[in-house]
Amino acid sequence: MKWLVLSAVCLWPVVARAAQEEAEVVRLWPEGSIEIPDNAGPEKTTVAPKGNGTLIKLTNVTNPTLTVFKPTAVNTGAAVIICPGGGYGILAYDLEGTEVAEWLNSLGVTGIVLKYRVPRRRDAAFQDAQRAVSLVRSRAAKWGIAPKRIGVLGFSAGGHLAARASTNYKERAYKPVDAADQTSCRPDFTVLIYPAYLANAEATGLDEAGLPVTAETPQAFIAIAARDKFTTGALYYMLALKKAKVPAELHVFGVGGHGCGLRRTDAGLTTWPDHCARWLRAIKILPPPAAPSP
Repeated sequence: MKWLVLSAVCLWPVVARAAQEEAEVVRLWPEGSIEIPDNAGPEKTTVAPKGNGTLIKLTNVTNPTLTVFKPTAVNTGAAVIICPGGGYGILAYDLEGTEVAEWLNSLGVTGIVLKYRVPRRRDAAFQDAQRAVSLVRSRAAKWGIAPKRIGVLGFSAGGHLAARASTNYKERAYKPVDAADQTSCRPDFTVLIYPAYLANAEATGLDEAGLPVTAETPQAFIAIAARDKFTTGALYYMLALKKAKVPAELHVFGVGGHGCGLRRTDAGLTTWPDHCARWLRAIKILPPPAAPSP
């Protein structure tokens, strides 16, 4: 086991360099425009085995970035900002970040991984999410993106962050810092995969104060396992969308856990990418599949 951890750690710089060559890394904020806590340590990366792969964890993030993965074959013009999970303590950067960007690229979608501020900085992370949507939209022409087809996708705590960005876009949580903040920070669609923290403290309904769903909330796709402790929150979010007459699709799978990303197993939850791709076509974010040859 120790050998596996050591091997993963040794391989990580090589993987990171390869990813760096294929993707553009963009600083989210102008230098000096956000505060760094006095007790913040250096950003930390740890790598450990997970199943047949690894889990790359980032923490002590004080310099948020966007890593832009562009599709190499067909570019549909759609883009998705990916919010990895990790309980607002760490970011599951490969499992729920870079691997998801590669999957989106296979659909012709630009995948953009948001490295938001952690640990225990929910409001700062929310500022990062709002800023990310505006920054991507402001650079849509440069990156070959349709400015009205920019979505957010989040896992676990990242799902909460994506839902928060999707329901709190009328006012910014920070003072505008440059021209990018003149563009809208409203996502055009939302994908929530085993989202956390959506219920109120009593678990009797949606956290309506933190997640004010209205008729203008972006349409959503939600996937979670029935035995996940956060399932009720996902149900409440779906019910709020239904009440507001916002188109949405919810999948509650009988078999599955929490934290699978898109790594396929026998569990039904891990089929969520297939359903999500179909949904993206149904709402016309992606074009319909090509007709089979006669």
